[in-house]
Amino acid sequence: MLRTLLHTILPICIASVVYGMTLARKLLRLLLFTVLGGAVLSIALVLLLRWVDPPVSALMLERQLTAKISGQTYSAERTWKPWHTLPDHLKMAVIAAEDQLFATHYGFDVEAIRAALNYNEQNNNIRGASTLSQQVAKNTFLWSSRSWTRKALEAWFTAWIELLWNKERILEVYLNSAEWGPGIFGAEAAAQYHFNTGAAYLTNQQAYVLAAVLPSPLTRSAGQPSAATQQRAQWIARQVRQLGSSHYLNSLKPVHSEWLPPISEWLPIIKAKFES
Repeated sequence: MLRTLLHTILPICIASVVYGMTLARKLLRLLLFTVLGGAVLSIALVLLLRWVDPPVSALMLERQLTAKISGQTYSAERTWKPWHTLPDHLKMAVIAAEDQLFATHYGFDVEAIRAALNYNEQNNNIRGASTLSQQVAKNTFLWSSRSWTRKALEAWFTAWIELLWNKERILEVYLNSAEWGPGIFGAEAAAQYHFNTGAAYLTNQQAYVLAAVLPSPLTRSAGQPSAATQQRAQWIARQVRQLGSSHYLNSLKPVHSEWLPPISEWLPIIKAKFES
């Protein structure tokens, strides 16, 4: 009877084990293909946005979704402005305020990250250490809430952005995607909203104030700056002078000539040829 039982149960057990191993192997293969496919698609998307201006950012979609879930009305304002139309003093103000080593690092400020980790261990509030490149990666592709998963993906996108884009393109995307108020995205919308003027016509002081509110654009106002915001704007002005505006921006230019210029430069040429 025992032999009969073994003859009956043993094949079933072996078959179950083999089936389980086969299923696990298939699931592992599916997971591997999914991860590789996602990686390839993300790299292709980063490469595409080297020349194509993103019509919307992940942060804009997140804000719209959050408002819809809470039953609130929400509209996002953004008008894309190419690199050559954005004022140099705004570019320098943002660099001085957010990432003074932007021209020399490869996407990550290691010393700032170490300092932030030490600070966060000793204090209840959290200090960030994201570079402009990391902020572009987060705002363009990811969600805003803090998590190790998001940080890992942010590092992935940041590495490819630094590899496939030049510094001018990174700063251009940042200035056209940064949040500067409720539903206000990009320098042009910010200039119109806070100062009733275009980004190209911002004064130095207005640019410094806009940069000063970037850490908390939803709680600080550039149009009606507090004393603390004005004090930070003055500090930014001093940092811009120390960095050297034109010299610093010249260091952002690509060392090698671009094999394909940005779409904002060659698309009007193609359009003109079709219309002629």
